[in-house]
Amino acid sequence: MGTLTIRQLDERTHARLRGRAAAHGRSVEAEVRAILDAAVNLPEQNFLLALHESLAEVGGVDLELPERVGPPDPVEFS
Repeated sequence: MGTLTIRQLDERTHARLRGRAAAHGRSVEAEVRAILDAAVNLPEQNFLLALHESLAEVGGVDLELPERVGPPDPVEFS
């Protein structure tokens, strides 16, 4: 594992990190790791936009939609 030192961090930023870490029940160091992990693990492009682009390259897809008949079935939550 690598080590990262951040110098000259603004005190306001550090205070906000402490508050955010406390809200998530972890240390400031663990909070910063979580923030960095989330930031670098984001996909380069939205999945649905990438899918749309790839289908547009081949002319798109026409889906056959069935005709609606009657009201939708009720949902049971029991």
